[in-house]
Amino acid sequence: MAFNEDSRVKLPAILHLTQLGYTYLSLKEAEWDLETNIFKDIFKKSLARINKGISEADINRLYQEIDLALENEDLGKAFFEMLTNRSGVKLIDFENFDNNDFHVVTELPYQNGEDNFRPDVICLINGMPLVFIEVKKPNNRDGVIAERDRIESRFQNKKFRKFVNMTQFMLFSNNMEYDDNEIEPWQGAFYASPSYHKPIFNYFREEIGFNLSKELRPLDTQVENFLLKDTNYHSIKNSAEYTTNKNPNSATNRVLTSLLSKERLKFMLQYALVYVKETSGLQKHIMRYPQLFATKAIEQKLDEGIRKGIIWHTQGSGKTALAYYNTHFLTDYFQKQHIIPKFYFIVDRLDLLTQARDEFTARGLKVHTVNSREEFVTDLKKTTAVNNDKGQREITVVNIQKFENDPDVSTTTDYNINIQRVYFLDEVHRSYNPEGSFLANLQQSDRNAIKIGLTGTPLIGDSLKSKDLFGNYIHKYYYNKSIADGYTLKLIREEIETEYKILLKKALDSIDFIKGDANKKLVYSHPSFVAPMLEYIVNDFQQFRQRNNDASVGGMVICDSSEQAEEMYAIFNRVYANPEVDDVSMPMAAEPNQKYNVLRKEDYRVKKAALILHDSGSKDDLTQWRDDFKAGKIDFLFVYNMLLTGFDAKRLKKIYLGRVIKAHNLLQALTRVNRKYKGYKYGYVVDFADISKEFDKTNKAYFDELQELLGDEMESYSNLFMTREEMEASIREIKETLADFDLKNAENFSSQISQISDHGEMLKIKKALEDARALYNIIRLVGEYELLEKMDFRKLGDLRIEAVNHLALINAKEALQQNEDVGNLLNMALEDIVFGFRKIGENELVLAGELKDILKKTREALGNNFDTKDPEWISLYEELRRLFDDKNLNEVTQEEMQTNITSLKNIHEKIKELNRRNALLKDKYDGDAKYARVQKRLIEAGKPSKLKTAIIEALQNIKSQTDIAVLDRNDSLNNESYFARIVAKLVFTEFNKTLETPMDVDTIEFIRNLIVEEYLNEYHGKTA
Repeated sequence: MAFNEDSRVKLPAILHLTQLGYTYLSLKEAEWDLETNIFKDIFKKSLARINKGISEADINRLYQEIDLALENEDLGKAFFEMLTNRSGVKLIDFENFDNNDFHVVTELPYQNGEDNFRPDVICLINGMPLVFIEVKKPNNRDGVIAERDRIESRFQNKKFRKFVNMTQFMLFSNNMEYDDNEIEPWQGAFYASPSYHKPIFNYFREEIGFNLSKELRPLDTQVENFLLKDTNYHSIKNSAEYTTNKNPNSATNRVLTSLLSKERLKFMLQYALVYVKETSGLQKHIMRYPQLFATKAIEQKLDEGIRKGIIWHTQGSGKTALAYYNTHFLTDYFQKQHIIPKFYFIVDRLDLLTQARDEFTARGLKVHTVNSREEFVTDLKKTTAVNNDKGQREITVVNIQKFENDPDVSTTTDYNINIQRVYFLDEVHRSYNPEGSFLANLQQSDRNAIKIGLTGTPLIGDSLKSKDLFGNYIHKYYYNKSIADGYTLKLIREEIETEYKILLKKALDSIDFIKGDANKKLVYSHPSFVAPMLEYIVNDFQQFRQRNNDASVGGMVICDSSEQAEEMYAIFNRVYANPEVDDVSMPMAAEPNQKYNVLRKEDYRVKKAALILHDSGSKDDLTQWRDDFKAGKIDFLFVYNMLLTGFDAKRLKKIYLGRVIKAHNLLQALTRVNRKYKGYKYGYVVDFADISKEFDKTNKAYFDELQELLGDEMESYSNLFMTREEMEASIREIKETLADFDLKNAENFSSQISQISDHGEMLKIKKALEDARALYNIIRLVGEYELLEKMDFRKLGDLRIEAVNHLALINAKEALQQNEDVGNLLNMALEDIVFGFRKIGENELVLAGELKDILKKTREALGNNFDTKDPEWISLYEELRRLFDDKNLNEVTQEEMQTNITSLKNIHEKIKELNRRNALLKDKYDGDAKYARVQKRLIEAGKPSKLKTAIIEALQNIKSQTDIAVLDRNDSLNNESYFARIVAKLVFTEFNKTLETPMDVDTIEFIRNLIVEEYLNEYHGKTA
């Protein structure tokens, strides 16, 4: 039987799509345009149906326009606009989405001359190949990364431009569950928008409450037979593995439902794609799943009549992009009610207005800005929804900083009842003054206005007032989820080095007036203080670049005062700046898998900086410096209050804190360095000011907020002269090693070993399977053919390949980490550098969400165990209870939290491993936990045998016959003595078959009692 990528993932995926309403189309009889891969017959038929009265000449003319548009170097923007256009001739009927034609094909050649590739699965809408799916079998060595690298290479080939431009988005899967501990997407099911360079892989986690299973039709046997015949896979239909992979809840099939069910596909094409003008050129972005579900949550609240609320999406999750997507979604939402929405984006600082304006403009919105009281009043009095004469979608960005505390700005304004004002208020964790004019003016401008607050941090402390003003949470997406999804990084706090503290003390001592009542700000901005601090920062950052072989990263110094920032910038320009460096970008390091491409020492130097204060330059200067830093033309930014929030620069990987920042501002400042960039696993914070107490205080408030939201979650054979007895012993040994695993269904076996991360355990499994292969050859060589009936050696051969693949995956992950470490050491050894400092410490900054998350996982893992009599389970339960009794898990100082998390992780890993072994055991009995518990009690008691294989075989036969007896006579469980006699007879018969010596009466009674008790407990509804 074929056990490969096609049979395991691709064919089940195609069948799943047919259940979602797609028609499987064989390429053997089909025709398509090789230039575009559009199936023209389907295209023409579909367009004629959805555009009543259109002539064939018009359709042909439109097709030529599409062909020309696909030749553009615009990443398909012109074609996308034609695709989503809903006025004039329509390529897709969005009003009646079922009116479109949906097909799925496999191995459609994307070909231009001798260059070609064939995506595994392609989805056609009205004959146009808009989405394709690439699949790999589980435990492939390079994970999904290999497929990403291949598509990156293909999409850079200009011969494939038309195909790239037509593709709206792509899915990639190796049918494994996500590994949330990996920065790179090794395994799982991901989606991405096309790119001429490097596509960004996104996770998708379906949220509870969105039931898409209603769109899943029953599997059509005729369609299945046709597919298997068309792809020459008749033989797999009745295989256990193939049947297993048709499961709609497999990793691949789940993401197909989430993104390609008709309801979702319609949403994705209408609202989830946007072209963004970035410094690197035009990019196509696709909505992240939290943004999708936040949008659906807004819709639900509006349907319920709720017109205000707060969206808490952690920093780096794209809140401005969320507002943009909703200008499109809500426009359609209200137009169905014959209402025209008018959108506002409210900020409280000039730099945030500039950033918001630039982000909306880059996405193609027409942006108006309001930065004075008069402009605000004028805009409020307008009764039209758009200001431009072209009818472009637009948004007004309002900066309230200069007039939020003014007395009353305007009286109640007349408003058009056919216009719906929608306010997105940024950073609502910063308290908006309920007594000031701003909120009053919002309320007066339109009492029917919708107010949606956006925040990257939970509402804690004083900002709890924001709930009173803006309502409860509409949607939440917090730090740990963002880290698990690879959008943001964990943080490392580096405490200042001991020797440097001494140098700072000397610097302070050299300032005569330190002993008096001088202003501390003057002391910390004095050159005697600033110079050694800056020397440390520059040396440390250059070493950081060298350790990572990456001259592209940038740094930020958050100063104690604007005066300190000015002095630091002045000293930098005198001592460190290279006047020859102007607009030359910093050398870019190799990707993480090319660590040994070491740069020159000079390349790591810090050469150029910028001072970002409100008065350090004009508005245009500040904008230019900010953009230059993002583009890699500036190494360092010296700041005081500006850029601590809302400033997203992926290359910013280290900040130096010169002062204590409080509450939300602290979380905001720290997360400036947590954006994903290359292969970095952490963002780094160098702490001069000792933020530990303030961080713990803020983290405790964060933990408390999570409590309220989530609830309390407290050697191979080579001897050709082996005797038959030795061969039989080897068979028993192999069986015993593999006793816990499903050896009949390779898909289940693959899934079971995929959960093993221990290198040693996988080596044992691999060795047993390799021993089986060697033994099979020996048996055939010496002619002991009867022994071939004792094991399915051919099946074990398939399983060996799976074990080898999974072990290779484990090795690859370990090798990546080791290569990074070796590479870092090599980079340092290549230069003759003497470090004069030692760190006091370097620890990860743990957010309270991690404690909450691991506590919840531990509790759930313990609760999911089906055998509470297991001594190992009891021990772990007691260990967790002691942890509750001995420590206050709510304590959130970093030291206490690290200790608690370490303890909980230890318990969680143990219970997870116990649950994994239990799941293997339960699978031996078709998922029946009763017999899994019986087997465990027998092994614990050491009777009737130490051989698991003997016990398993006997219990499986007993289960089969006992279940039949219970079904044939429904009242048998009401007569315990009668039922016990049936079980005792089966125990005596079946165990004597599998054991070499007969059992005594006591052992028979012991086994009988265990089995009877299990059945009676189940019958009477008692828990184990």
